[in-house]
Amino acid sequence: MFYLDDEEKEEEVTNTEATVEETTTVEEPVAEEPKTETVEVEATRVESTETDKSTEGKSKMAAGILAILLGYLGVHNFYLGNTGKAVAQLLLSLLGGWICGLGILAAAIWGITEGVMIFTGKIDTDANGNPLVD
Repeated sequence: MFYLDDEEKEEEVTNTEATVEETTTVEEPVAEEPKTETVEVEATRVESTETDKSTEGKSKMAAGILAILLGYLGVHNFYLGNTGKAVAQLLLSLLGGWICGLGILAAAIWGITEGVMIFTGKIDTDANGNPLVD
């Protein structure tokens, strides 16, 4: 810009200063993120020394009688929780009986033998390791 004299220059400067606008900024509130806490919990296992009828072992008498009378079907092993052995006895008696008839005989000998072992104490626990009770 060309100025003719100092008066015009001062006038221009004052006009410029007068046109300066004030600007204010408004800050928007910032939402806080939810705080998370980590809580450590210590668990303690309590074992009871009291015996309850519902948690007692299986009956030795029932297992022995099932083994001698229905041992060829593996019923005593189902009772004791030995499911794999019970299924093997059941399949031996059913499939072996249809094929040549000797399967039932072999399964019956197996069942009677396990019945005697239960009564003599050679088999004294169920599949979970719980002792058989009298």
